[in-house]
Amino acid sequence: MVAAANPLAVDAGLSMLRAGGGAVDAAIAAQFVLNLVEPQSSGIGGGAFMLVHDARRGKIVAYDGRETAPAAARPDRFQDGDGKPLGFVDAVVGGRSVGVPGTVALLAAAHRRHGRLPWARLFEPAIALAERGFEVSPRLAALLAAETNFTQPRARAYFLDADGRPRAVGGVIRNPAFAATLRTIASGGAAAFYGGAIARDIVDTVSSAPRNPGDLSLADLANYTVKVREPVCAPYRAYRVCGMPPPAGGITALQMLGMLERYDLAAMGPATFWSVHFISEAGRLAYADRNAYIADPDFYAVPSWLLDAGYLEQRSRSIATTGSIGRAEPGMPPAAARKGVFRAEDALEFPSTSHLSIVDRYGNAVAMTSTIEDAFGSRLMTAGGFLLNNELTDFSFVPVVDGRLVANRVEPGKRPRSAMAPTIVHDRAGHVYAVVGSGGGPAIVNYVVKTLVSVLDWKLDPQAAAVLPNFGSRNGPTELERGTAAGALEPRLRALGHETRLLDQTSATQAIVRTKHGWAGGADPRREGTAAGD
Repeated sequence: MVAAANPLAVDAGLSMLRAGGGAVDAAIAAQFVLNLVEPQSSGIGGGAFMLVHDARRGKIVAYDGRETAPAAARPDRFQDGDGKPLGFVDAVVGGRSVGVPGTVALLAAAHRRHGRLPWARLFEPAIALAERGFEVSPRLAALLAAETNFTQPRARAYFLDADGRPRAVGGVIRNPAFAATLRTIASGGAAAFYGGAIARDIVDTVSSAPRNPGDLSLADLANYTVKVREPVCAPYRAYRVCGMPPPAGGITALQMLGMLERYDLAAMGPATFWSVHFISEAGRLAYADRNAYIADPDFYAVPSWLLDAGYLEQRSRSIATTGSIGRAEPGMPPAAARKGVFRAEDALEFPSTSHLSIVDRYGNAVAMTSTIEDAFGSRLMTAGGFLLNNELTDFSFVPVVDGRLVANRVEPGKRPRSAMAPTIVHDRAGHVYAVVGSGGGPAIVNYVVKTLVSVLDWKLDPQAAAVLPNFGSRNGPTELERGTAAGALEPRLRALGHETRLLDQTSATQAIVRTKHGWAGGADPRREGTAAGD
């Protein structure tokens, strides 16, 4: 089964599974198609995190393909001459926000270890689609109509028509340049992306940006490496939940589950007043820790006690039925208090991103979340037909607060913190039970936790879990999806002391769950995804 944010990507993944390929093969083929049909969310100009359940080895492997800051990057990268944080356009649009892309290196590394089909075979669906063209979907058309920051001529020529109007629904886009790029990578491997003509094109595109030229170098690309990390895992009810370690969002999701486990969520019911209250309060506490302690582990030792059962129980006891916590402070056990080095600070994060959930006939599973950060990334398109990310704006813009360093500050070669949270759940017997993840920017952890609770506590099928209204807190207002049953809870939550905010919450949840009859899949109706399989 394949669950993805666009049916053409699902078709590409299924074609690999039906040809005898494994879950990783399907993920690679689907991701290349997503680059074409969902360019606002992910692509080879961005980065990704992938969890692989390797049935033969009996373990989960975590691949970190997060973008890295150039060697020239400095902590004040996103500050003006007066030391104040830059505004949206100056920070995001142009070359300054572009990090070294990691998706191609990740896909190649995962294929070397888990692939069953030849590398070049996996490019065929995307190459064919790029050459014959694809129709502009309603979601892509709507985002193009709202976009005002295409200043680069190449991007304007691709996304706008001859009269400068956004391409409309049903219009056909062809991308022969991207087909040529894919052929080069298919024949030359990841090395053909991180060196040679493609690498020179990336560097030229960044340095010649019409707005905010950047400093990415050929050496930055040549030195990029994928990190193979240990997943973070913890028990929840009768299950073992595994997520992506820092700098991704797995610890934050597991913290929320750990705080919620002592409460009877099943009795509260799906998206009811009390379940929204308890899950939102757990989110405040977990996001407070995230903003203080989660960063690139190669630069900062993320505290091991964040998932300690005793610590999480102590944190969870501050959740009360008599009122809201309000803005939570990060937890500080005595040993950490004595160190007192790092300070909490928010980063500029955006609700784009895409997710793939896949299981194959061999018992393997993939949960992969990929991104170029904001919709359309840096708004820079290479001559090779793909957009570049604006991922460096996931770093904290302020490197020092009250004389204390911020863990997620900009540093050369560093990977910015991420909320992406691909997740694989095992049952008591050690079998894959669920494969879950979502797009949606900094709220991704809340979307993933809502889906896990829906499946594991409320026993909803994955499609019902995806449809369920979104809600939660990122240690700010309790965010409720506008026009839903969750939104209707606003008056009662305010009466309990919640500061609330109604908004559109465009998640991109893709979930697959094992049932006694086989696999069941769910795809988020807020985007254009589907789930399909044999």
